[in-house]
Order: sequence, then C-alpha cells, then structure tokens
Amino acid sequence: MIDRHKFNENFQYFEKEIIVEIIDIFESEYNERYKNLRENIQNKDFVQLKFNAHSLKGVIANFMDPVTVELSRELDEKAKNKEELGLVPLFDELEKQSGVLRAELKRIKEELTA
Repeated sequence: MIDRHKFNENFQYFEKEIIVEIIDIFESEYNERYKNLRENIQNKDFVQLKFNAHSLKGVIANFMDPVTVELSRELDEKAKNKEELGLVPLFDELEKQSGVLRAELKRIKEELTA
C-alpha cells in the first residue's frame, strides 16, 4: 500500500502531468518487466534476475509502497545470492502486491487528471 504522505513528499515539486507520465511509464513497462522476471526464474538466470529485480526495486521505490519495495529487495537479494529456494512464492507475492500498487496508482492518476 502506498504511503500517500511519503508519495506526496516525493513528488511535491513535480507537475501533475509529470507524475501521470511516470505512472504511465510504469504501467507501460509492467507486463514486460514481470514476464522477464518470470522467465529469469524459470531459466535460473540469476544474472538477469538480479539486474531485472534491482531495476524493478528502483522503479517501485519511487511510489513509496513499502510492501512491494521489500518484496523486490528480497527478490534482488535472492538473485544476488543465487538462492533458488522460495523464489517462485516470493515472485508470486511480489506480482500480487504489485497488482495492488497498480490499482492505487490508477486511483492517484484519476485524482490528478480529474
């Protein structure tokens, strides 16, 4: 769940249009990002998984959602350590929580464009 106070602080100097654009970029890249992560896990490609998980963590951190940030951090850490155990359930939970994040971002976007 997005910490709205921190979210507002993070984007306080941005125009509404820029915030909407950042949300739109996240949304446009979402399916490809998660497809790549899923493939990295299936192929046990820890190098690419580390890269993609770390990148996702950075993007999600902008939205001040501590749950998805922590899950992406854990995925990044498992990839770095080439730790296979628990990867799939962790990824599934990250994907689930990211869906919640997307819904929240959609509401924020609607507020900003109303």
